[in-house]
Amino acid sequence: MAATRHCFAIVIIRLASRPGIRAGCCTEGSLSQDYLRLSELGIKRLAKGTLFVVATPIGNLDDLSPRAKQVLEEADLIAAEDTRHTGRLLSHFDIKTRQIALHEHNEESLVCGLIGKLKEGQSIALVSDAGTPLVSDPGYRLLRAAHEHGIQVSPVPGASAVIAALSVAGLPTDRFCFEGFLPAKKSARQGRLQMLAQETRTIVCFESVHRIAECLDDLIASFGPDRHAFIGREITKLHEQCVAGTLAELKRMIDDGRISIKGEFVLVVEGQRVTETSAVNIDLNQLLKEITAILPGSRAVDVVASLTGRGRNEIYRLMLSQRGSAGDEL
Repeated sequence: MAATRHCFAIVIIRLASRPGIRAGCCTEGSLSQDYLRLSELGIKRLAKGTLFVVATPIGNLDDLSPRAKQVLEEADLIAAEDTRHTGRLLSHFDIKTRQIALHEHNEESLVCGLIGKLKEGQSIALVSDAGTPLVSDPGYRLLRAAHEHGIQVSPVPGASAVIAALSVAGLPTDRFCFEGFLPAKKSARQGRLQMLAQETRTIVCFESVHRIAECLDDLIASFGPDRHAFIGREITKLHEQCVAGTLAELKRMIDDGRISIKGEFVLVVEGQRVTETSAVNIDLNQLLKEITAILPGSRAVDVVASLTGRGRNEIYRLMLSQRGSAGDEL
C-alpha cells in the first residue's frame, strides 16, 4: 500500500507540469479537477469496504488484467481458494498483500469475520485457483452475506475456462448451460447425461484426466455418436489443444493418442437438434392424449404447447388427427 501511495504522489507531481493542471495550486476545486484527470488516465484509489471478485489467469499469466493486478496489490486482504496456488501468482507479480484461505470446508465459519472487516472499511479481493471465482468454485456464501449486509461488491472480469472454450468451440453460444464437473460415479454420471439428452442448449462441463475417456463413452451412449462436440485441453497453457468433431471422432482421438490424456479438460457438446424429434413425437402423442382427456380442446392445446415448446397449430392438427376429424387452424 505504501508503494502505491508513493507512486500516486509521483504521478501527481509529474502531471502538475502538464497543460491543464496548475502546479502549486492546492485549493479543493483544483485538487478535484486534478483527481478527475488522474481518473481519466486510469489511476484510481481502491474503494474502501468493497468485496472485489477478481478473475485470475487459467494458464497464461499474461492474461491477468492491469485492473486485477491493481486490486490485488491495493486490497487489504486476499481471500484465496488455495493460498499456495495464489501465492505463486502473487510472487510472479511481486504482490505482497496478505492472504487468507477461503474454501468449501471453512467458508461458512469465516464469513462473519470477513463481513466484519468489510464493515470496518477494509477491501477484500476474492480469488479462486484459476479463472473467474464462483464458477464451480466456493465463495457464494460470502457474496450472499455481503449483499445481505449492504456491502458493496465489484466484479473484476477476466479469464474463464467456460467462456474461453465456448468462444472457440464452433457451436451455438446464444444459449448454453454449464454443468460443472459431471458425477464421478459411472451410474450417477449416466443418469445425469440421460437427463441432459433432450437439452437443446449447448452444454459445457469440466472433466478430469482420469475420467475423460469413460465420460465420452457415456456421452455417446446417451447422445449418440454423431453429436458435435469440442474438447479444450490445457486452455491457454503451453500444451493447449482445441479439437472439434463428433463425439465418436473425439473418442477415437483420445484412444489413439491424438488428444493427450493429460491436464484439465473442458467439454462442449451440441444440444439436441430440432430435427432429432422421432422419440419426442411418440411422447407428444401420448402427452396430448392424456391432457385432452382432462381438459377441453383449446386449453389442452395451450398446455401441451407450453410444455413442449411446439407451435399451437402443430398441436391442434395433431389433436384433430387423433380425433379423426378436420378443422380450421387456431
